[in-house]
Amino acid sequence: MTEFTRADGRALDQMRSVRITRNFTTNPAGSVLVEFGNTRVMCTASVEYGVPRFKRDSGEGWLTAEYAMLPRSTADRQARERNLQNGRRHEIQRLLGRALRSSMDLKFFRNQTLYVDCDVLVVGAGGIGCATSTSARVTYRSREARRSLALRSCSSTEVKSHSWSRARE
Repeated sequence: MTEFTRADGRALDQMRSVRITRNFTTNPAGSVLVEFGNTRVMCTASVEYGVPRFKRDSGEGWLTAEYAMLPRSTADRQARERNLQNGRRHEIQRLLGRALRSSMDLKFFRNQTLYVDCDVLVVGAGGIGCATSTSARVTYRSREARRSLALRSCSSTEVKSHSWSRARE
């Protein structure tokens, strides 16, 4: 029997290498680069005041997730989606948002929205969904995101007196 190897050289029973780089970018409250083999996904978290209309006056916050593939993340260039989303992208965004919201306490946010943005940088030999959900979860749980949320949960007068750069020190 011949030994089969995958296109990337792995054996059938061998997992892809996994690497997680926290604080991959400096501007957002939290960021991470996740690499599953050749698949690379960058995810960032940002916090803003305000919630969707259906959450107003509830005392709770909200989390929304966005997902996109960069135009040259695949072998053939894909045009950026402008106004319409394809079904796959829409379903991945819904899955990410629901998965993250189910594991968090929305009361912690107090009328704030956490935006989790996931961008596929390189599509390897699969594993995009797993890499994206992992990067989203690690970003949400990152120390910087939690610290920023804690600062923003203070009274609005305290928070308004801090700039983002001062709040991150």
